[in-house]
Amino acid sequence: MTDTTTEELDVLVIGAGFAGIYQLDRLRDLGYSVKIYEAGSRLGGIWYWNCYPGARVDTEGPIYQFAYKDIWKSWEYSELYPDWSEVRDYFDHLDRTLDLARDIRFDTRVTGADFDTDRDQWVVRTADGRTTRCRYLVPCLGFASRPYVPDLPGLDSFGGAAHHTALWPQEGVDLTGKRVAVIGTGASGVQVTQEAARDAAAVTVFQRTPNLALPMRQRTLTPADQDEIRRELPNRFAARGETFAGFDYDFIPQNALDLTDEERTAGYQQLWDRGGFRFWLAIYQDTLFVQESNDHAYRFWRDKVRARIDDPALAEKLAPTEPPHPFGVKRPSLEQNYYDVFNQDTVSLVDLVENPIEAVTPTGITTRDGTDHPFDVIVLATGFDSVSGGLTRLDIRGTDGRLLREQWADGVAAHLGIATAHFPNLLFVYGPQSPSGFCNGPTCAEIQGEMVVETLDHLLRSGARRIESTPEADREWAEHVAGLVAPTLFPKARSWYMGANIPGKPIQSLNYPGGLPLYRQRFDEAKQAGFAGFAIS
Repeated sequence: MTDTTTEELDVLVIGAGFAGIYQLDRLRDLGYSVKIYEAGSRLGGIWYWNCYPGARVDTEGPIYQFAYKDIWKSWEYSELYPDWSEVRDYFDHLDRTLDLARDIRFDTRVTGADFDTDRDQWVVRTADGRTTRCRYLVPCLGFASRPYVPDLPGLDSFGGAAHHTALWPQEGVDLTGKRVAVIGTGASGVQVTQEAARDAAAVTVFQRTPNLALPMRQRTLTPADQDEIRRELPNRFAARGETFAGFDYDFIPQNALDLTDEERTAGYQQLWDRGGFRFWLAIYQDTLFVQESNDHAYRFWRDKVRARIDDPALAEKLAPTEPPHPFGVKRPSLEQNYYDVFNQDTVSLVDLVENPIEAVTPTGITTRDGTDHPFDVIVLATGFDSVSGGLTRLDIRGTDGRLLREQWADGVAAHLGIATAHFPNLLFVYGPQSPSGFCNGPTCAEIQGEMVVETLDHLLRSGARRIESTPEADREWAEHVAGLVAPTLFPKARSWYMGANIPGKPIQSLNYPGGLPLYRQRFDEAKQAGFAGFAIS
């Protein structure tokens, strides 16, 4: 094929992570012509790009995989929380099992698409100059595919290595003996800090907001563990679709405020001891709704963390007496020894609220107090233009002549979190106003992914040429999402959940806050009503 060749497909999928792979495999089984275009050089989606020091899954490995086709029976992770390299091994296992690569074009970045109204096809453009026609375009970009780097004066002048964690060199960066700056304290910042603290000469963490991180309880899985996991996995997989966030545990159907101090603390301790996200997503049901209940959870977390930090002044920065925001409304990270490493002489903290970065210099970072901090490596753990950013970075033009980013300039409106008006035959998985960042990735890839497969199969079998959500349905869904998030504590924090981490981005809930069971119910209701909210022709 030459660069001018035009390929024609029933479905073109963008992205070879969990969601894209599910679309490819299911649609191929149904007999449709489908391919994936993937910007990376191999399978994995975010796990191709996430190869920074310390990168690992913060979901227990046994449920961080597909449930369907019994693929899990021939796979096991060696650790409870696998690192990035082992997740890549899992994707290689998927490739061997499902024969995926033959229908994936790697190193192919989609840049934009226009809808041909005469032929009811998308004309998709890639960075290498190719064009492809497809009846249906299915972006599976994930919620973290557009890295965000804040405006740091002088960053280009830095003479050492400076990399965003999501754009880390595939060959790696040796931190041994280096002076390392970590800007940001989200999941990647926590993980890099833990890793760098082992080998670097010095690590300086630049913190704007403390991360209310939870204990991971990492361990190597023994043969006995693996046997038990295999026995339990069918039930654990079945439970995933019935819980708020697609894990195999859910909120306790009790209010913290209805319990005595002793009862409440005992419940907290059980969750804390088990580790993972349980202290967040299997906690008392009023925690994310009632400030007083939330304060109880925060104080328990605070006291556990402060007990691990030797310096009282540093403890106040990392685990403040008063909460910086309600607990759990910004995504907690899982940590192994994050708080402990600050007891090392080689690890220090700069509070960006009190002492912001003035400039990056050729030799390091200058802060407002006039201090020059020398560094060899700057790690930009500065997050993403999350959920909607992967879609809006593409030049996708709708039938009214506007780009998708222009249509969503004042806020996202997307019926069922899979489609938006004026963009026919565009169905996105793991996108805005779907469970997305509130859901375990493989769970969402299968459950929401199957919704999209069912829709595409219905359209292709029935001979329909177009499907498009109506402006009314988009608006009603956006209002539904806003109504669900309003009584929660989420709007009280400036988080990427609400788009607040990106200057100028409208503040709204970018993820579906009603939980996976309610989301499934709403889709089933629309489907049973003849795909209500969509115009099909």
